[in-house]
Amino acid sequence: MPIETTKPHIKLQLAALPDNPGVYQFFDKTGTLLYVGKAKNLKKRVNQYFTKEHGDSKTTVLVRKIENIEHIVVESEEDALLLENNMIKKNRPRYNILLKDDKTFPWIVIKNEHFPRIFFTRTYIKDGSQYFGPYANIKLAKFLLEMLTSLYQLRTCKLNLEPAAIAKGKFQLCLQYHIKNCAAPCEGLQSEEEYMQNIQDIKNILRGNISEVIALLKIRMQACVEKLQFEQAGMIKKQLEQLETYKSRSTVVSQTITNVDVFSIVLDMDTAYVNFLKVQNGAVIQMHTMELKKQLDETLEELLAMAMVEIRQKIPSTAHEIIVPFIPDFTFSNTHYIIPQRGDKKALLELSERNAKHYQLEKLKNLKNVDPERHSKRILETMKADLHLSELPTHIECFDNSNIGGSFPVAACVVFKNAKPSKADYRHFNIRTVEGPNDFASMEEILTRRYSRLIAENAPLPQLVIVDGGKGQLSSAVKIFKQLGIFEKVQLIGIAKRLEEIFFPNDSIPLYLSKTSETLKVIQQLRNEAHRFGITHHRNQRSKFFITSELTTIEGIGEKTATLLLKKFKSIGGIQSATVEELAAVIGQKKAEVVRNYFTS
Repeated sequence: MPIETTKPHIKLQLAALPDNPGVYQFFDKTGTLLYVGKAKNLKKRVNQYFTKEHGDSKTTVLVRKIENIEHIVVESEEDALLLENNMIKKNRPRYNILLKDDKTFPWIVIKNEHFPRIFFTRTYIKDGSQYFGPYANIKLAKFLLEMLTSLYQLRTCKLNLEPAAIAKGKFQLCLQYHIKNCAAPCEGLQSEEEYMQNIQDIKNILRGNISEVIALLKIRMQACVEKLQFEQAGMIKKQLEQLETYKSRSTVVSQTITNVDVFSIVLDMDTAYVNFLKVQNGAVIQMHTMELKKQLDETLEELLAMAMVEIRQKIPSTAHEIIVPFIPDFTFSNTHYIIPQRGDKKALLELSERNAKHYQLEKLKNLKNVDPERHSKRILETMKADLHLSELPTHIECFDNSNIGGSFPVAACVVFKNAKPSKADYRHFNIRTVEGPNDFASMEEILTRRYSRLIAENAPLPQLVIVDGGKGQLSSAVKIFKQLGIFEKVQLIGIAKRLEEIFFPNDSIPLYLSKTSETLKVIQQLRNEAHRFGITHHRNQRSKFFITSELTTIEGIGEKTATLLLKKFKSIGGIQSATVEELAAVIGQKKAEVVRNYFTS
């Protein structure tokens, strides 16, 4: 939509936009918020919607609906992205990326009080307490809290343990003291200095500084041994064993990487999956994957930036180095990006990508079970994009020839509808006009027979036809499609087995799809199914021939009579076990006696 055709009041609003960073909002004629966006330069970014052609139809429709533009100027690009993120979550505009991540993660909090308590919470309160997390993996958080409470005697009561209150003797020993879960600071049996030393150890553990805590505990254990405090030394030894076990369970990736964040992204047709790893002291201490639903034709850079802001809001980080697969459309203050090419950091990025892909596969499996229709449509959308089709391939047919040295030449056609086998539509063919092993001529015959019939019956044609073979088989198919006048109506491709190359008509360079590509998997399934169906028919034909040949060796039994017997009794064994009366009912009394005598003599 060029700016000359834009409504006069929109032109005025565009002219009033500043060259500052900020957030813009598009509204329709009813005042409904359609879209929220951020920009380094508001004037330049918003004007682009009205001055350039949009390849994405959704964006074109959005621009047509705009009746009012509002903007908010902010200090920096980072402020713009944070404000955009919060406004999207609050208003959920129709044309914005949908952040499918409404979880509230738990924190482990060390309360700001005398003899601090440690507990779970999902509410972050700015009261001076220290919060660690949040933990995307609830099992890990529970394990950590259980380990800490078993390592250190911590109070769980809500008493106000101010020194004056303890000195007055206002409190009594409780059950937690008697079962040795608490050292009774309420009765003055544990000093605040000793208690806070334990709290400092806990803080180091929660920050990932486990090695530091282990070193301190070893010093304390040795000091206890020297003072002949063997019971206390034994308790510290148990703490050390637990910490060593926890440390071994952590995903250690490098002893040299101290404090970094890692982000990776995997893109589906309309969904992006962004994985986050938090690495401290060489170990992955937190991991989370979030899902983003595309609405317009957002770039990977925009999707990654949106997810990074959302994740870092939920899981605060002090890392100054962020490992990414490419530079996103946003920069955090006091941080820098790195795109690793080799070494430990590259291995970290690959680990993050594997987690993102695993999350994606789990989601797709669930989608397949919960909403198979949507799952099929997503696969068809993927195939349409990968194979550059003009429409969804809801109807696909695949052909394969089968023969051994030219004997019993047959062919098979398998049909997939909505990315699933439609076995009722499978067809097999006996080759009639080709002598000897000539796959190209055989392909021409079966395609001519198949599509001449569909055209004559005015039946719907498939959107995609696959021939099992390379350029030669594809050329035969192109020849027939042109003769029948359907070359422009149906997309033809050939698949060569050796390297899984996909050939297109009039293109000598094959297409290579990833081995994990869903499009390739569907094509392979079609090809394998056609091969299986064709081989089965070929074996049946051979068996039928050999059985018929044995029956025709019987004097007085011709091919017609042999065929009648096979049709009725299915096999030589069935004929052999039949009585004279049963045989006579099919071929007459005289021939029945001849057949019966042949098998009993």
